[in-house]
Amino acid sequence: MKHPFENKVAVVTGATRGIGRAIAERLLGDGANVAICGRSQDTVSRAVEEMAGARSGKIIGQAADLTRLDDVRAFFRFVEEKFGGVDCLVNNAGIGIFRNVEELAPEEWHAVIGLNLTGVYYCCHMAIPLMLRRGGGYIIQISSLAGKNAIAGGAAYNASKFGVNGFSEAMMLDLRYKNIRVSYLMPGSVNTEFSSRSGAADWKIAPDDVAEVVSLLLRMPERTLVSRVEVRPSQPKR
Repeated sequence: MKHPFENKVAVVTGATRGIGRAIAERLLGDGANVAICGRSQDTVSRAVEEMAGARSGKIIGQAADLTRLDDVRAFFRFVEEKFGGVDCLVNNAGIGIFRNVEELAPEEWHAVIGLNLTGVYYCCHMAIPLMLRRGGGYIIQISSLAGKNAIAGGAAYNASKFGVNGFSEAMMLDLRYKNIRVSYLMPGSVNTEFSSRSGAADWKIAPDDVAEVVSLLLRMPERTLVSRVEVRPSQPKR
């Protein structure tokens, strides 16, 4: 069965590894043309080379620091030049710095908020006009259960993810009659390097599981919007 995003253009941020890499690979397999970004051109180029070839869709990539508006503008200009526009944006890039507030340096606070929240705004700000020119699209934010459940030492990360959730809900109301759907996913513990502070474990969600949810959202009929998805390990460590 043809995937509804076959031959469409999807942008996936932070897609050189982990959840973003799994999402990019899944969308390529579904037939989408995919553009990825990361902070280092070397890692982006390596990821593009590894994902190219035996996939249905085409893949391109360019380095971008998503905390810098000029970098984001250049990246979306690159995508438009190569693919002609954007149909889907998956905001996945993020970092976590976990310290008590009195130990959290101001530059660490700005690093987390800058990438996890301001970077999401920058990407949406640039992608929405491109989607409108193509008659609509889909924005999917990779948030976290930390966007609803506070954790000790997680003040910066919690603030960024609570912010992403509120931002996404407001943007959904702004865009729902412009044929752009907005969803946000809140995974719990995912088995990636990001969660290495608590150790890798088989009981955690696999990145491919999150990618499957993204693919399912894109297959939903246009009349239906799944605005929020919570994903957690079925049998977490006791």
